[in-house]
Order: sequence, then structure tokens, then C-alpha cells
Amino acid sequence: MRIYLLKTVSDTIGRRFLSTKNVRKVTHCIFDMDGLLLDTELVYKKMITQLCAKYGHEYTEELMMKVLGGTEQRLSEILCKELKLPVTPKEFRDQLLVMGDTMLANAPLLDGAERLIRHLHETKVPFALATSSSDRSVKTKIAGYTELFSYFNHMVMGSTDKEVKYGKPHPDIFLVAASRFPDKPEPSKCLVFEDSPHGVTAGISAGMQVVMVPDPHLDKRLTTHATIVLPTLAKFQPEVFGLPAFKS
Repeated sequence: MRIYLLKTVSDTIGRRFLSTKNVRKVTHCIFDMDGLLLDTELVYKKMITQLCAKYGHEYTEELMMKVLGGTEQRLSEILCKELKLPVTPKEFRDQLLVMGDTMLANAPLLDGAERLIRHLHETKVPFALATSSSDRSVKTKIAGYTELFSYFNHMVMGSTDKEVKYGKPHPDIFLVAASRFPDKPEPSKCLVFEDSPHGVTAGISAGMQVVMVPDPHLDKRLTTHATIVLPTLAKFQPEVFGLPAFKS
């Protein structure tokens, strides 16, 4: 049985639509970054569109769905192969990284992200970051939020972490993230926050529950494997998963 939280006028009304029958209590949280905490998806789309156009090709919605949530290497491999680009995946990725050094800076936080991170920190719930991005990209994105991101127990960057053998939709990144908490929780004790279908698949495959905050234009059929689907992180109710509730 899948569990859904419908978008409602208020949290009070929203609770009436949420069944907690199959929801398990958790002790740790793991967050994706792009499109969930930081509003970078449109920037990435613009970067990749420009780079594909440079070689006379269009970055279509179909291609975007194929690479969504994947590592920088995988994205570059898919696009170079599908579009038969006259560059290697490494060359494509290098160009993307250079563009990101400026275009990804100062990306705004998404609704509810800061409140949730600060709440988990204040209530001493361990949480980590598991992003498909590289070290270089992450440093650029969080430069303006150093205090907030210092609250994460650790960060796993899928594009540059040698322990992450396969990117999303494989479970590697979330299993690595869980293993790096000092107390090494069982996957079933970890709650993943994701926005992409591939990321949700990775979390579920890792044996974790997944809160999905998808793009509002995403086909609803691509969200059905998540534990709970929310319109924004601001609608998340920690107590549903046995975590400390917000004070107000």
C-alpha cells in the first residue's frame, strides 16, 4: 500500500488524508540536494541546453528524464551517446563543470528546506547529504549557506566519491551515506528525501522509506513508488515518522 499526502489548504486538513498504517519510525535522515534543498534544476537545464545547442542538438524532455538524478559522469555518457556528440563524456562533463562554477552559485533554498534542517539539528536527529553532484559543484552551491550545511553529519558526493560505484537509481549512494553515520543505522531506520524518480528508486532499493517532493509538472505515475509525496518540504510532518515534531 502506497501512502500519499495530498496538497491541502492547511496542515490540519492535510493530516486527514495521511494514513500512517505502513509508515515505520526512523532515527536518521538522508537528503538529496538539487531540486529538493536548492532550486538548481532550471539552472542545470539551462546549462545542458546551452551545451547541447553548441553542438547543434536539442536537450529534450525525454533526454532530461533519462539523466535526472544521475551522476555528472552518467549524464555526460548518456548525452554523448544519444546525441552522438563530437566530444568525449569527460570533455562534456568538464565543460559543464566550468559553466557551473558561475551559474550554480547563489541558488536559492527551496520552501521548507532551511526550517527542516535547523529543526533536525536542534532536536539532535542525525542527517546527511547524498547528492549525485561532485565536490566541486557542491562547494559552489553551498558557498552562501556554509552555516546551514555545516549541520549535516556528512556529505556523500556521488560523482566523485569512490565508494559510490553506481549512481541513482542504484542504491549505492544511500547505503554509503547510512554507513558513515557514527552509529551505522540499519537502512530501515533511515528516511530519504528526494525529488527525482531515480532518486526515489535508489532509496527504496536501499531498503529505506522515501519522502518525495517532485517537480509539480512531473507525471504523477512517476511518483507512485515513494512512501509519501509532498508538494514542498514545508508540508513534512516529522512526527509521522517518529521524529520530533516542529514546535510551531
